[in-house]
Amino acid sequence: MTPPELAEIYRGYIDCLNRQDWDNLGLFVGENAHHNGRLLGLSGYRDMLINDFEQIPDLRFNIDLLVCEPPHVASRLAFDCSPKGRFLGLDVNGRRIRFAENVFYRFKNGRIVDVRSVLDKVAIEAQLG
Repeated sequence: MTPPELAEIYRGYIDCLNRQDWDNLGLFVGENAHHNGRLLGLSGYRDMLINDFEQIPDLRFNIDLLVCEPPHVASRLAFDCSPKGRFLGLDVNGRRIRFAENVFYRFKNGRIVDVRSVLDKVAIEAQLG
């Protein structure tokens, strides 16, 4: 797979998330997917994302930076949203916040098999004062 091909697959994955097209998530995520060292599998990965959208109704994934070096993708995702209640242990309670997520993915056979993710909690804390 070439870097442009991998970038196209990744953009399709982000589009799938933003459309909340859970029936097609398996086109992008492998059956034995891991997230931050934990085996979630496709169903657990889907459940994690569904929960994210339930807690953050206006959630939208925006690619800020994308680097593809098969089989890896590095992405900085930008968020501008209003989580309900607590988010990352912080009382956001519907306030609008902006933050980034730095994510590293490993693909196998065109699907995500491993995700390493770090959210910029410090940026959120600064906004909440």
